[in-house]
Amino acid sequence: MNEPDPVELPIDGVLDLHTFRPSDVKDLVPAYLDECRKLDIFQVRIIHGKGTGALRETVHAILRRTPGVASFGLAPGNAGGWGATIVELEADRR
Repeated sequence: MNEPDPVELPIDGVLDLHTFRPSDVKDLVPAYLDECRKLDIFQVRIIHGKGTGALRETVHAILRRTPGVASFGLAPGNAGGWGATIVELEADRR
């Protein structure tokens, strides 16, 4: 079985996980955050949806162990509320 072609994501500070398989999230989130930092994007909104909260917990677990994450928390109501997480990244020390 052939692997699907990679999907090119716009790096704009918003990552919507609705179109990805849960198994892709553990590699996708850190890679996306790395690319954001390279482009001097230091605030990122990750949309995980409300659902059962399982994907939110997975994303938060990934963020806890990802270098370069300064802080994160649920988005305000006008940015997705508990269906999204706002991530503050550390500035890249070049």
